[in-house]
Amino acid sequence: MRGNGKATKNTNMSIHTQPPIKKLTVQDIRAAKNRPEPFLALTAYTAPIAQIADKHADLVLVGDSLGMVLYGMPNTLGVTLEMMMTHGRCVAQFCQRALCVVDMPFGTYQASPAQAFENSARIMKKTGAGAIKLEGGTEMAGTIHFLVERGIPVLGHIGLRPQQVHVMGGYKVQGKTEDQIEHLLQDAKAVEEAGAFAVVVEGTLEHVSREITNSIRIPTIGIGASPACDAQILVTEDVLGLTPGAKAKFVKPYANLYHDAEQALQNLEADVKARRFPGPENLYIQTK
Repeated sequence: MRGNGKATKNTNMSIHTQPPIKKLTVQDIRAAKNRPEPFLALTAYTAPIAQIADKHADLVLVGDSLGMVLYGMPNTLGVTLEMMMTHGRCVAQFCQRALCVVDMPFGTYQASPAQAFENSARIMKKTGAGAIKLEGGTEMAGTIHFLVERGIPVLGHIGLRPQQVHVMGGYKVQGKTEDQIEHLLQDAKAVEEAGAFAVVVEGTLEHVSREITNSIRIPTIGIGASPACDAQILVTEDVLGLTPGAKAKFVKPYANLYHDAEQALQNLEADVKARRFPGPENLYIQTK
């Protein structure tokens, strides 16, 4: 302050100041049910993928699919709580905008609501994630309600449930019989009424997924489901073409980075063997 004793407004500070990034919450995801345009959700297990996914997805899931994608496991059953917390902590710190959700691995929540709360609370504390995801419908409704009432936001998961692979007899499309359809509709309603803010619908016939979406008031996040779902989710490594081998029908690669990586390393190998690498531009050469 000078002269007249009045404070002068500094107009220079705001010129280059970027507006703060709005961090999405479970309430923002829930509100997406009323939007005409679906949103994108993606998986992330590592810092680089998390940083990219955060720019495009409203929800980033640290899925237990990391067991198969990163560790080469035959299914998700061998994933541990410690693995989910390690990768969850890594990803959550780079989700500046997207809601970060961490999967509850097999055997960490099915025994009782108390077990589910203890382990989900550990995940929330250790990772900084905004919610957890668990598989199950009517049989898990009580657990979902128990968690939500105690401050743990829950993303549900019905339809094809990878943690039930042995019970289901493999990764089989759901909703093929009238009994299955009725059970799926009951599952969706039970998850909604228990307090989940959204629900993943996986590997379910299109018309059944559409009916589920129209029958509940929380967003459905489809994977192998229907374009009528309120959102779509895919494994990011599948989208980028980083996972070799056969893909599920619902996967649509938008790149072939596995091939690009192979070609890049082949070129490097050739340069090393021909002594073209390292070249002068890569060396620290003393000059007078």
